[in-house]
Amino acid sequence: MKTARGYLRREIIYSTLLVLGAFLCLFAFFDFLAELEDLGKEGYRLKHAVIFVALSIPSRAYEVMPIAVLIGTLYALTQFARNSELTVLRAAGVSTRQLLIALMRIGLFFVVLTFVLGEYVAPPLERIGQKWRLRTTNATVPQELRTGMWMRDGRLFVNVQRVLPDASLETVKIYEFDSEHRLATLNVAKRGVYSVEQGWLLSEVVQTRFHGDRTELLNIPSLRWASELTPELISVVMVTPERMALASLYQYKRHLEANSQRTGRYAVAFWKKLVYPLVTLVMMVLALPFCLGNQRSVNVGARVLTGVMLGIGFYLLNALFSNLGVLNAWPALMSAALPSLLFFLLAVGLMWKVDRR
Repeated sequence: MKTARGYLRREIIYSTLLVLGAFLCLFAFFDFLAELEDLGKEGYRLKHAVIFVALSIPSRAYEVMPIAVLIGTLYALTQFARNSELTVLRAAGVSTRQLLIALMRIGLFFVVLTFVLGEYVAPPLERIGQKWRLRTTNATVPQELRTGMWMRDGRLFVNVQRVLPDASLETVKIYEFDSEHRLATLNVAKRGVYSVEQGWLLSEVVQTRFHGDRTELLNIPSLRWASELTPELISVVMVTPERMALASLYQYKRHLEANSQRTGRYAVAFWKKLVYPLVTLVMMVLALPFCLGNQRSVNVGARVLTGVMLGIGFYLLNALFSNLGVLNAWPALMSAALPSLLFFLLAVGLMWKVDRR
């Protein structure tokens, strides 16, 4: 059994990495085609697009890893079944439970690989890639609103028109309210630069103070802004929550909670980051029922197509529940884990059905 387990592990890992490589080539090709629209703009050249796409590959690998594991496991187990190797193992007394345990041990490799990709490799490279693209196109951080990016910092409401790739700010408006929620001060700065020692330093500030029925206007060359906001928190707009690291998600979620802002999307993304590596185990369990028994006549292409359809179904269901959870204010853990739980129940049901034959 030990020799067979090593052989099975080698074949599944090889097949999965092969499928993963094929997916990454496909996604890299489509990402590159999307970048062709911006070639020639503000000095954006072919080499810049190639580097940007290359830096995005780890994020793509993290996203498609469960699908690659499902298809790779299906392919490897189907080959075992076609060659009657699974039948020989079953005849030698290897139970379904033992096969399942062997798959779980192999799956731990993919759990660790997925976690490392999603936590330590993809997020920093994604941020570097976004900064690289912004710098080479001479652009600013894209905002969802035409009015710029809005943030809350205690009693302050901050509007930033432009966030540059180096996390410096342009055209910063800081609205300060008193305890009775009346506008007390408005600071409009041309630029804001952050340093660890001094915090934010605003330059060319026009300060408007509201005193009941009159206002006072001051021109201030430079003004320090004491804030809990850091470039790391502000730069989260460069990366979607699903591609952020757990530490960054947790930090930004706490900042939103401290300022009584909605945390739905970031809370769901946080729990998804915790659950997602375990999805690879669910996919391996799901692959096993399709390959048990004597299946010499089974078409390998049909099994691979089954894996593709199941993988796409999981991807769509995962995205659907995430969006529904944010819109309907469902518990974040439920929104993140329910698709995986449904597929796990499907795998258990298929295993029970096959084992009763």
